[in-house]
Amino acid sequence: MVKKGEIVIGVITNILGYGAFVQVDEYTGLIHISEFSDGFVRNINDYVSIGQKVKLKILDVNEAEKKLRLTYKTLHKTRGVIGEIPKFNIGFKSLARALPDFIKDQQEKGEDK
Repeated sequence: MVKKGEIVIGVITNILGYGAFVQVDEYTGLIHISEFSDGFVRNINDYVSIGQKVKLKILDVNEAEKKLRLTYKTLHKTRGVIGEIPKFNIGFKSLARALPDFIKDQQEKGEDK
């Protein structure tokens, strides 16, 4: 018997446009598309695939029908922007090379007064 709020491992059994179906022991669960991310979800296949085991949190239990309402996003949040951090050449040598151009730009703008 499972409870609301419990963390479970389930296997993705089917993916449709509105959500993914999951088998958790003798229960059938649904992860609605809105429970994959706080942002816009274009394609559920970007998050899970059929046959994949995933860790999920139970939002609601219908014991009579052995059905679960599940969430993916609570346990799989991505924070910040995904991408590469630009590489900068930091140090006094790079500053020394840039300084003449900076001074010239400031003089042209008339900001040296």
